[in-house]
Amino acid sequence: MEAGVSVPLVRRGEWQGGFYLGSVAPRAWTRGEIALVEEVAELSWDAVARVRATARLHAINLSLKDEVAARTAERDKLWEVSNDLLGIADRTGRWIAVNPAWERLLGWTAEEIVGRDTQWLRHPDDTGGSAADRAAIAEPGTPQRLEKRLRTRDGSYRTLAWQTILFDDRLYTNARDVTEERRQQAALVAAEKRTRMVLEAMDGMGVWTYEAATDRFYSDPGFGALHGFPAEEAGPGRSMAEVLQRIHPEDLSRTFAAIASARESGEDGEIEYRIILPDGGIRHILSRSHVMRDARGEMEQVIGVGVDVSRQRELEDRLRQSQKMEAVGQLTGGLAHDFNNLLTGISGALELMQLRLKQGRIDDLPRYIGAAQTSAGRAAALTHRLLAFSRRQPLDPRPVDVPRLIAGMEDLLRGTLGPGITLAVDVETEAWPILADANQLENALLNLCINARDAMPDGGTVTLQTGQEWLDEASATERELPPGAYLTLCVTDTGTGMSADVIARAFDPFFTTKPMGQGTGLGLSMIYGFVRQSGGQVQITSTPGEGTTMCLYLPRHYGAVADTADGAGAAIEPEGAGETVLLVDDEPAVRMLVSEVLGDLGYTVIAAETGGEALELLVAARRVDLLITDVGLPGGMNGRQVADAVRAVRADLPVLFITGFAENAVVGDGPLEPGMALIAKPFGMDTLAARVREMLG
Repeated sequence: MEAGVSVPLVRRGEWQGGFYLGSVAPRAWTRGEIALVEEVAELSWDAVARVRATARLHAINLSLKDEVAARTAERDKLWEVSNDLLGIADRTGRWIAVNPAWERLLGWTAEEIVGRDTQWLRHPDDTGGSAADRAAIAEPGTPQRLEKRLRTRDGSYRTLAWQTILFDDRLYTNARDVTEERRQQAALVAAEKRTRMVLEAMDGMGVWTYEAATDRFYSDPGFGALHGFPAEEAGPGRSMAEVLQRIHPEDLSRTFAAIASARESGEDGEIEYRIILPDGGIRHILSRSHVMRDARGEMEQVIGVGVDVSRQRELEDRLRQSQKMEAVGQLTGGLAHDFNNLLTGISGALELMQLRLKQGRIDDLPRYIGAAQTSAGRAAALTHRLLAFSRRQPLDPRPVDVPRLIAGMEDLLRGTLGPGITLAVDVETEAWPILADANQLENALLNLCINARDAMPDGGTVTLQTGQEWLDEASATERELPPGAYLTLCVTDTGTGMSADVIARAFDPFFTTKPMGQGTGLGLSMIYGFVRQSGGQVQITSTPGEGTTMCLYLPRHYGAVADTADGAGAAIEPEGAGETVLLVDDEPAVRMLVSEVLGDLGYTVIAAETGGEALELLVAARRVDLLITDVGLPGGMNGRQVADAVRAVRADLPVLFITGFAENAVVGDGPLEPGMALIAKPFGMDTLAARVREMLG
């Protein structure tokens, strides 16, 4: 009974449903109670309990009605706001009620839909599967799921995922809009199909996935074919060991390092390696990969693609060979003239000396000898330039005091520059020492000054300047150097300057801006090769019409500084005490000259033409104090192998290498082992004598 509803008047002495009541005043019922306003006469306790129970039951009924009303309101609200299409239909599929989402999504009002099924909205390609079809075969209480497309008011179609269930002759349905999901899925399928077609069309490409937890490669057939696996084994499931077993042994260490780096950094990687095919052939593969990590940051999966780049490498090799042949052609055109002149000077001087000796006219011999020596020195300088350009010139790096070296060259430089050019020297006397080949540094400085002179045909100023710089990570990266301390040696001129195009090609071999016949184009190439081989860099700063600055960056040396003098020019005087020198050289003239010079110095010389002969002489000789060997030897054993074989027996035996061409693969670019030294042909006999004295102590 609702609040505010009155009960009838009950008078004293009247029976009301078995109750004998006293005087009860009429009043309004309140929720959950019955109020008696006057005393109750002759009322049993049982009757009172039943009255109270009746009141409580009435209150509960009122509460349930309120809860049902509230839940009905919530369902009505959900019906209104749901984005899913909700509806109720009869067994035939005709809609009894639909929610507003139908109009929001499809544009059709409830009035247009109720009383009809959805056949008139269905896409013509979607046959069957209507609500009526489903209702005819559905069992009550069993959900039925299907997808169908319905036409919107604007003529387009939306794809809907339907779920329908039958209860009491009514079909209750909800439908979710999955149009975008299906569109994306279709696009993904199409993309995968296109990718598959591209990969199938492209020979020499494979896609792979590596699962770290299971150590398995999952790949397409192209990946297996790349690595030479049989077609029947091209499926997934290979371990990393199975894949790595095909990699060329020389590339394994780089491959392992790349894998470790990817595992640690998680960054995308790229590596090129060679595969040894079952038939013994070699294939170059470029592999790019992307690491995917799990929630803990551990490597979970790696996906990648491998491409056969063997053809590209073959073409690159051909291009390099072509460039070498072009360089040889340019060398022939640029240097043949100079070499022929030098050889003419040498051979002509020797012929004149022979003629004058026959005539008994020996007064002119020193002049002819000087001419021959000058020509030979110039020829040697040209060959050194070529070796330095290739960055395979054998160097003899030693601690160098650059200010002292410059001071010793000042007179030479002033004479080279000529009277029209002023030489200014701004050198720090306490400049850091460097580790370099002093002779090559002198040649580089001389070449820079000559270039500066040629850039100032009307005269000007050349400035030599040293400096000290500490390159941080950014500055070092900009100069393609490791961070650290560097001595700078700069040559600045006030000449014509260089354009950006000329700067870009300045270090190219045989490139020169000088007229034909006045330059070989190897000067700056030689400097660049020497500096890079010494661990440094060359930087050019230039403005057309204002001048150029060439700066050499050379790493600071932490250690004692030795005298830059090499002993060249020292008098050849007997200093030997009968020490035995084992000489190995395949050139008879060299063996003869070196043997005579060392014999005059007081040494005993035993000579061999090949490495095998040298080892036989070593076994037979009672005493050997020094091994002098050419690097390039016939007979299957080069000079380094001879030295290693000798030192296996005599670990303390000093070894002096002599070479007429680059053999750094044998000797090495860096400092030699203790007790070893190297001089390059052609060398002066005084230089040889000084080095032998130094090594024998």
